[in-house]
Amino acid sequence: MVKSGSMILGQYQGTLTSKGRLAFPKKLRSKLGDRVIITRGYDGCLLAMQLNRWRPLVKQLGGNSLILEASRETSRFLLGNAAEIELDQQGRFILPQHLRQYAGISGKVVFLGLYHYVEIWDLANWRKYQRYLSQNIKQISERLTHGAKSA
Repeated sequence: MVKSGSMILGQYQGTLTSKGRLAFPKKLRSKLGDRVIITRGYDGCLLAMQLNRWRPLVKQLGGNSLILEASRETSRFLLGNAAEIELDQQGRFILPQHLRQYAGISGKVVFLGLYHYVEIWDLANWRKYQRYLSQNIKQISERLTHGAKSA
């Protein structure tokens, strides 16, 4: 059993095989455990998280009204595209085709540990997004700071 307080950090690379198999790096596996939820993420990546982190998110989304369009759309995006994955002894799993297509993953991938979850990026898409971040981080940080003041 993986402790829910384990912080997930770092950047790791991997390769999707021709049969759609991918392996979580060992350092990430030790924090995620052997059963993981993978779904569409924002900005063209995939999100992976422990089941105990996924359940509160599902509960929060389930508590939103079905009358609200934004609630339905968010549920469709995150929950409707989710897959529960069981990792083998080496941390390998088959990445579902619909998730590969969404994230444009066909070869090299990057795993980003982001505190309680992991983003999985196609390497070329990640490099392009990193350039955007590098060029815009000052403005992004200022937006975050202004948002915190108004909250």
